[in-house]
This record gives sequence, structure tokens and C-alpha cells, in this order.
Amino acid sequence: MLREVRKKLRHEPCVDKSRRGKVMAEIEAWCHEHDVVLGMRCSNRTLRFDRELLAQINEALVASGLPSIEANLSGLTTAEQARHGNREEKGVRESPRDHRVLVSLPAATPLPGIAPAPRDVHDLDWRHIDLSAFDVLVQVENLDSFYDLAPDLPALARWSRPLPLYRGDSHYGGGFARLGQAWASTGRPHVYFGDFDVAGLHNALSSGATDLLLPPIAWLAEHATVEHLPAEQQPYQPTLRDHAARLPSGHPLAGYLAILLQQQRGLRQQWFGARLAAVAVFA
Repeated sequence: MLREVRKKLRHEPCVDKSRRGKVMAEIEAWCHEHDVVLGMRCSNRTLRFDRELLAQINEALVASGLPSIEANLSGLTTAEQARHGNREEKGVRESPRDHRVLVSLPAATPLPGIAPAPRDVHDLDWRHIDLSAFDVLVQVENLDSFYDLAPDLPALARWSRPLPLYRGDSHYGGGFARLGQAWASTGRPHVYFGDFDVAGLHNALSSGATDLLLPPIAWLAEHATVEHLPAEQQPYQPTLRDHAARLPSGHPLAGYLAILLQQQRGLRQQWFGARLAAVAVFA
């Protein structure tokens, strides 16, 4: 509220605010506690703010180790907020994981005391990733499948520089969404590797995926099961039906959607066989 008053005082000599309400009561109590004299500025109904009063409040705030009126803590990390004083605003701060993503990359130089593995998983700020160094984004839905990702999937052989990322959850979902938006602007392929169910394909569509990594349709038609198509995913079906209706005759995805929507069968990612293929999402 004080920032709003400060903005108005740039163009007006004073600003009258009603004394009713919790916020004004807290401001007045704080001023009395810190010897900021309101004096004749207080009437029965209003408190009159002027530049002198705001300067006194600002000086008292800084002296108390609190952020100045000019300081906007919204969207700052805790460390950035700390530079403005002792007060932490958790409700408006940037979460430590807002820009973090999990990336799977070929193993680098072995580290002392760490068993070698074909791939290394890195927790990174997506803004530090040079997207131009990769030719396809691979979005992996399930965390266990992400950790178990094979170093060289034949289905991805057409791309030499894949960027495999975990789709994210409450911890990493925000970072992936931001990276996904930046990736979309590159116009390069985006492969979704996740459950063959209604929610999985809905996630693929909403994230802008251009291809799905799926087993061959004949194999999937044999192994898909009603047990792997949860009933709670029914609300997502209209979106997929609309997408199916827009596909041209003979599109490879149409047969997969028929298994989901007509036969009501699916298959979780962990049950996929070794043979996988990239299936285009759009016409």
C-alpha cells in the first residue's frame, strides 16, 4: 500500500487514505512504535500522507533492517530479498526450483568415489543451457523412466544431439515449462516419452510436443490393457477426440488414438518394450 501512495505522491502533494481496515491499523501502530509522528495528518476518518511522512517511514524501515518502500520483493529469491533487509516474504519470493530442470546427459569424466554410469543426471538452471547445442528435446514423463533412460535409443537415432529432460512435478514442473516455451521458439522437434494413456497424450499436446515415443502399434495393440487407463482421466478424452478428428486419413497417430478412445486401453511407460518409434503428433 505504501508503494501505491509513493507512486501517487509523484504527481500530488498529498494522498488521503481511509483509516478503516487492517492494513491502515497496522501502519499506524508501526509508526507509533517507531516514533514516526503522525500528528495533524490524522483525522477521524483519514490519514494524510505527504512526501515528508513517507520519507520518515522509509528511514525508520531501513533503520529497523526492513526493506525500503521502494523495494519490491515479489519474484526475488530469498538471497535477493536478503539484500533489501531482514524481512523474508515467502509468499511472493521466487521458489529455489522455479528455473531448475533435471537433465540427462552422456557421462563425463568419472569422479573420485562415484561409480561410473553411462549417463549423468544434472540439476540445472535451464537459463544456463545453450539450447542451440541440441537438435531435439526429449520430455520424459515418469521419474523412474527418466533415471533409467538408455544412453542410445534407436528411436532417437535420427537426432545426434538430444536433450532429455524430466517433465517435472511440484519441484521441477515450473522450470521445464519455461524451458519448453523457449524451446518452442526454436522450431526444433520436441519428443514426448511417457505413458500411453489419456493424460499422457493430453500432456504431450499441451506441452507442444511434435512427436511421441511409442512401441509399434501392432505390439501395443496386443499389450495395451484397460487396467492402465485410469477412470479419473476421462475429462481429458474430449481434447484427444477433437485432435483425432482433425488428423488426415492414414495418419500414424490415428491408430494409437483408436486404441485409447475406442477400445479404452492404455499402457504405462514402464511396460513399454525395447522397440520404440517416434510417432508424429500433428498432420
